[in-house]
Order: sequence, then structure tokens, then C-alpha cells
Amino acid sequence: MSADPDAGPDIDADAETETEIESEYDSDIGTANTMQARSSESRIKLWATMKADRLLITALLAIGFFVGFVVIGHLFVPNFASTLRSDSMISYMFSTMISAIITGTTLIVTISQIVISQENGPLGDQRERMSNTMDFRDYTEEMIGSPSPADPSAFLRQIISATDRRAKTLRDAITDNGNDELRAEVDEFTESLIENAEEVRQELNGATFGSFEVLNAALNYNYGIKIFQVERIANDYPEDLTDEDMAVLDDLKSTLSMFGPAREHIKTLYFQWALMDLSQMILYTSVPGLLVAGSMLGFYSGISLTNSTFGISHTIVVVGAALTITLIPFLLLISYIARVATSAKRTLAMGPLVLRESQR
Repeated sequence: MSADPDAGPDIDADAETETEIESEYDSDIGTANTMQARSSESRIKLWATMKADRLLITALLAIGFFVGFVVIGHLFVPNFASTLRSDSMISYMFSTMISAIITGTTLIVTISQIVISQENGPLGDQRERMSNTMDFRDYTEEMIGSPSPADPSAFLRQIISATDRRAKTLRDAITDNGNDELRAEVDEFTESLIENAEEVRQELNGATFGSFEVLNAALNYNYGIKIFQVERIANDYPEDLTDEDMAVLDDLKSTLSMFGPAREHIKTLYFQWALMDLSQMILYTSVPGLLVAGSMLGFYSGISLTNSTFGISHTIVVVGAALTITLIPFLLLISYIARVATSAKRTLAMGPLVLRESQR
């Protein structure tokens, strides 16, 4: 069978059309900078999962559980107070909680050992870690023109300031370019970068490592899409850009690329810090939880609370409060893992790779 002579041109036309579609899609990728602007999630959800203090979230979860337990037991379950006064119900509830606390504490100790094991290793591995760290700092020092700060927030601020300076250099270099479209695109891009850099620098100013402030500010610097914009400008206007202009674009791209591993390193350190904090607090709260659960098993089953306040049986209140206290280690786990998991999900990709729908 002879080949269709028109097959080649049709295939080429289809490929060209597909390339044009992809190019149009790429040019429409959003340049929203802050984490809130890049996400369709509500401010309340972002506050609860990331920005709010973890102890506050734990307290709110505990209060919510206690109120929900009392309301459901009082309004929706007939004779619930009588059921709670039975020996078998108390024994079942709190013996289960004792097992859960012990199992959870053992799991947390295992997590702590995993985190600690990453810091252990033979001398050669430690030397390699140190060498890689110093190489990165030397390159950063060359890029920013001054010694690399030791404080994480100041370190990120210096890299962001370097991107700001090189963006201004790019804008000045294109000022006299004869292509109006190129000048307009560079002006829009550099204005967005400079504005985002200033905002993040303000957030990083005074931020202390150990809190979420440093990582939260770093997440608001959308460096990945900025790298893509630099690549697209260089690709779309090769004939209008001089060698000097290309060199300025390369310098800006290199500086933006340095922010990625710097942020990932600080994110990893924060995750380790947060998991160790979580381990400590779960260990500290497990003892009161075991004490309350054991007391309910040993003493409460023989006591009958028949009084009520505002029509709510004291039995429901006491059992609800005791159950809430025993759940605090688990509620701490929820609040901390919610932040770690959300942060990890938002930083899965390094570089100009958009994993979520963005808005311009």
C-alpha cells in the first residue's frame, strides 16, 4: 500500500498547532505570587492548617470535641447519662484510650528516632554534608556580593534582594529596546517580581526560625513561575535581545534558581524541628492522659453523679472532659501533621512546574 503523500504535511501541521496551543497555555499560566492568591482555599482553612499556632488549634479541637460530645449526649441520645454510669461502658472507653495512648507514644518515639537518625552517620558523610553546605554558601556569597548570613530569614532575604536587584537591571537594560511588546512584558514581569520581593522581605524581617513565620514567608515567594517567565522571554524574543540582555536574563534565572534549594533546605530543617516539638509535647501530655484514663477506670465506675446544671447531666460533662484530656496527644498530632502535610504538598515541585490552578 502506498503512503498518502499528504500525510507528512498534515502531521507537521498538527504538531505546529499543538505547539501553538501549548505555548498559549503556558503564557496563560498564572503569575499570582502569594500563597493565598495561588490557592482556591479559604483564608480560614489556610489559617487553621498553616498560619495559626499549633497549640491554639489543639485547644480549639479539644473544645470542639468536648462541646460536641456533651451536645450529642444531651440532645440526641436518650438515657446517655445512665449508659455512661455503667461499669462496662467506662471500662470499655478508657481501657481503649490507655491502649491508644501507649501505642501512639511508641509511634512518636519511632518518628523521633527516624528524625535523629538523619543527623547520625560516619565521619565521611558528615564531611560531605559540610562540604555541600559551604559550597552553596560560597556560591550565594558570590551572587549577593557579601558574606552569607547565618540566620535563615536573613539568608533568604539576601537571595530575594539579589533577585530584586537583577530584575531592576533587566528592566533598565530593556528600556531602550525597540520592541514595544517586549518592553511591556518585561515591565509587567519585573514590577510583579519587585513587588513580591518587597512583600516577602517585610514578612521575613524579624521572623525567627522555629516558628512557622520563616517558611510561611518563603512560600509566598513564587520563584518557580518567575523562572518560567525568564525562560519564555528569552525564547520568544531571541532576535530583539542582545547578548548583554541574554546575560542579564541568565543572571536573574540563576539567582531565582538559588532560592529553590535554599527554601527546601530551610523547609526540611523546619519539618525536623516541628516533628521533634510534636514528639516532646505528645510525651508530656501522654502522662496526664494516662492518669485521667486510669482514674476513670479505677474510681469513677463506683461513683454516681445524678446532679445536673442547666439540664445537662454532670456524668456527661465529667466523662466528656476526661475523654477530651486523653485525646490531647492525638489532637496535637492532627494539628502538627496538618501543617507539615499542607506545606509539603505546596512545595512538591522545585522549579517552574505548576501543580495547581493559578490565577493571574
